[in-house]
Amino acid sequence: MKTYLSIACIIVTILNFQSCTQTDEVPLEQQATFDLIQDKILTTNCAVSGCHASEQDPSFIEHGLILTKGNAYANLLNKTPKNISAREDGLKLVTPGSATKSLLYQKLLYDYGHANHSGKTYGSVMPLGSDLLSNGHINYVLQWIQGGAPETGNVAEVSLLSDKTPSQATFSPLPKPVVGAGFQMTLGPFEVYPFFEREFFLHKELGNAAPVYVNRYQIRMRPGSHHFILYGFRNDTRPPMNTIRDLRNQNGSLNFATFASMQNHIFNFGGSESIEDYTFPDGTAVELPANATFDMNSHYFNKGDKSTTGEVNINLYTVPREKVTKVLKVLDLGNTNLNIPPKQRTVQTRNFTFDKDVKIVMLFSHTHKLGEKFEILIKGGSRDGQVVYTSANWEHPEKINYGQPLTIKAGEGLTSRITYNNFTDKTVRFGLTSDDEMGIIFGYYYEE
Repeated sequence: MKTYLSIACIIVTILNFQSCTQTDEVPLEQQATFDLIQDKILTTNCAVSGCHASEQDPSFIEHGLILTKGNAYANLLNKTPKNISAREDGLKLVTPGSATKSLLYQKLLYDYGHANHSGKTYGSVMPLGSDLLSNGHINYVLQWIQGGAPETGNVAEVSLLSDKTPSQATFSPLPKPVVGAGFQMTLGPFEVYPFFEREFFLHKELGNAAPVYVNRYQIRMRPGSHHFILYGFRNDTRPPMNTIRDLRNQNGSLNFATFASMQNHIFNFGGSESIEDYTFPDGTAVELPANATFDMNSHYFNKGDKSTTGEVNINLYTVPREKVTKVLKVLDLGNTNLNIPPKQRTVQTRNFTFDKDVKIVMLFSHTHKLGEKFEILIKGGSRDGQVVYTSANWEHPEKINYGQPLTIKAGEGLTSRITYNNFTDKTVRFGLTSDDEMGIIFGYYYEE
């Protein structure tokens, strides 16, 4: 009896082995294009912890997209993206037959010619913090979409999967503004260490001998960036010039001197897109004093095992004073009294009142990864409670321009109403690191 059982087990084992071997040896040409996209691209680059693997990933609040095997196809095909710019431009996550209308394809491209449709961008190039896909893999996705994006069948050249040519072209710096039309400030190139979140500051001069009026700014960054900001200062205390001040040491510990200097910052210009080009409303501009200096703040992720390179350019374009009818000031309204309990959603509100009549021309928001929804409401007057701003994207918050400025009378103001989803097991409070939280209304306004 034992002999027969042993022989039976051996036979079953051999059959199972042959079955597995035969499956593994199915030629790529005979496998469905989407199955290969799932196995060779999505599973290895996208459906990983922290990104598109589950609803427990911190970034799920932002994108709402799961790309694991068995879920990805249904979650992609003809689905409306959360990114407002992409939605306004008529994109779906995947639009069968049209790669230009498919956000999945656009998010893989480093090429600025593709990424800057109609003056807009659709968030960071993917995979964030990791090596970009090869040209072959990107073109394989392209052919699948152009071939109708079927769930079964083969519509792309399998040989593309063997093309490992890097898609990341040489970084193309922004051309400098012509003399008299603006200024350029640069960071880098600089190293972003393996498995590291690098954020640092560099205090630099703008180079303006007289007051200037900025009515447009452009930003260009290498991929992997979370944000770039030009900070001004609340008081005359200034950090040393031209010295990089990292927020974290290479062992991950905080640099407390840098941390302390952040308390004196006030936002001036910046954003979270790899490519950004923003123009203020006609006749308006931000005044900068003579000999202006900024604390340049760059924040990069590197999720791979090799060092990557960061680099940032920003152009500030200026106009003559006589062309400026309204001088803009910066809104920087933050709720520092945050107390976000663990394992639940909570709504935190804060009122801000103006002591003068103001007109607001643009608003945007800032939270960290727990920020699920950011609303700004009018406080006081006949429009009390009116929602004038909504963003559900903490990493790439919407910038809303008001062609007809929002008029806020003295004694009235704005309310920040933020929904936080604290999926962690600890109470989170206001703070300056990515493990803390924030709730800030940014924007631009002028006084009546």
